[in-house]
Amino acid sequence: MWAPLQAELDKRGIASRTVTLPSAVTDPEAGEPYPGMYDDARVVREAIAAIDGPVIVVAHSYAGVPVTEAIAGGSNVVHVVFVAAYMLEVGESMFGTHGVPRPESLAGLRPAANPDLNLPLAFYDGDPGNPATAAAIARLVPQSVRGDFETVTRAGWHEVPNSYVIPDDDISLTGTVAEQLAKRADRVYRVPGNHAPFWSHPAEFADLLAEIDGLDHAPR
Repeated sequence: MWAPLQAELDKRGIASRTVTLPSAVTDPEAGEPYPGMYDDARVVREAIAAIDGPVIVVAHSYAGVPVTEAIAGGSNVVHVVFVAAYMLEVGESMFGTHGVPRPESLAGLRPAANPDLNLPLAFYDGDPGNPATAAAIARLVPQSVRGDFETVTRAGWHEVPNSYVIPDDDISLTGTVAEQLAKRADRVYRVPGNHAPFWSHPAEFADLLAEIDGLDHAPR
């Protein structure tokens, strides 16, 4: 889902790389314990450490939780961008933000298609007739319950300059709390698009990242 944006970033001379989060489970038959938020944070932290020079981290939706955890404690991250993402404080979890009580067990998987929580179409461009969007939805995989409820132990955005991006037409579950979470950020931007504006409007989103890239990234 990041490929359209990466193509636009390439045109602007901005290098990028993506990180696959292990809590997005591609092999459900592997069984418990499924990876959770802390596993995701470890992978993000390792990816950042593997890059020489300053890094801007872009976190989308749930990924705001492990990114918040991962960038704490000093690193080469000069800015973090939360895109319709969970910008949480210590002790908070993704589903806890919505008042969902923590279950007795964090075992299990949340199915890729979970209409009680989110319509998959909302993540992309809201266009059921777009074959690229249909193909993207078909690639969705289950998410570990552990990732939904594990809580932040270090809120790295307190240490790193940050921005929050609110899409104009976000009809996802995250969209119900975006305005509230954005109040925590240093800067707030609004962009066209649904929950994943970098999918529906990659050129406009690349322009925004180029603008953020050009900021004076003074350390805290």
